[in-house]
Amino acid sequence: MRRCAALIFPGSLGTLTGGYVYDRRAFAALQDRGWRVRRLSLSDDFPFPDDHALAAADAAFGSLPDRLPTVVDGLALGVMPEAAARHGGRLALVGLVHHPLCLETGLERHVAEQLRASEQAALAWCQRVIVTSPLTARTIVAEFGVPAERVTVAMPGVDPAPIASGSPTRRPHLLCVGTLTPRKGHRLLLEALAGVLDLDWTLACVGSAERDPATAAQIRETIAVLGLSDRVSLVGALSDEALSAAYASADVLVSASFYEGYGMALAEGLARGLPIVAAAAAAVADTVPPAAGLLVPPHDHAALSMALRQVLGEPDIRRRLHEGALAAREELPRWTDTATAIEQALLACEVP
Repeated sequence: MRRCAALIFPGSLGTLTGGYVYDRRAFAALQDRGWRVRRLSLSDDFPFPDDHALAAADAAFGSLPDRLPTVVDGLALGVMPEAAARHGGRLALVGLVHHPLCLETGLERHVAEQLRASEQAALAWCQRVIVTSPLTARTIVAEFGVPAERVTVAMPGVDPAPIASGSPTRRPHLLCVGTLTPRKGHRLLLEALAGVLDLDWTLACVGSAERDPATAAQIRETIAVLGLSDRVSLVGALSDEALSAAYASADVLVSASFYEGYGMALAEGLARGLPIVAAAAAAVADTVPPAAGLLVPPHDHAALSMALRQVLGEPDIRRRLHEGALAAREELPRWTDTATAIEQALLACEVP
């Protein structure tokens, strides 16, 4: 008998962010294991929905048959404790937490507190909670009261990829992959790079500028003020093929993110043997081994600038990190591994 499940998420699965890539790829791999997955898209207003969006989401829950294992992306689930309470008794609810909503950078304190309480209440109705890293598992157990036995770690998969060939010139080319939002720390990265203008380098920032136009405008202004316009390019969101080409032409992958529930872009860099310079934010240290990257404290542009100087100015360090990344790429999970972990969580649900 073919096993069935539902996946509920806000917006479009085609959105080019790590969370949506995870949802799309992981559940496609689950289907390859013989599951039938019903996908339900909610308003893209989440995680700040209006009453109409919440009513439509409640109706989406109501359209599902009793006892169906139903995975709800945390971007929506965390602000729907009432819907979770109404439907948790008849559906086998499973939360999918990429990282807790309240830990997003830039939230006002009262908003963060509201999100924490809301997400904790919603997760209480879940039979199982899937997370993308051991750190997130520890966080939701310690800070959200989810029993450890209900938590499944299903780390993002990585496709096999060719080793990056690097810049076609002798000028080191840096790559940063992440949506232009406060949490990704682009402005701090630019400040750090302003301290190594005596070295030769270029930077490409891949990621949508449309999700947070105000932050994108601030980043553009920072580039101009720091005199980096001839060094830094904002290339926007890229297709899978174009993104692969961006990785292939890079010499170093960089990140100044303030919080990562896993760090999918970093894993993609490791898959291509790229040396990494990054802030050791949350789960980053679990993703990037010391042999493959120079990790510095989050929010510390001076330390980040020093690490960039080492990698850019000392080819031996870059070669050593490259060798470490080549070793790490052999240990990266595949999407089949992700699907296997998700399947185990679904099968562990008790049918209401």
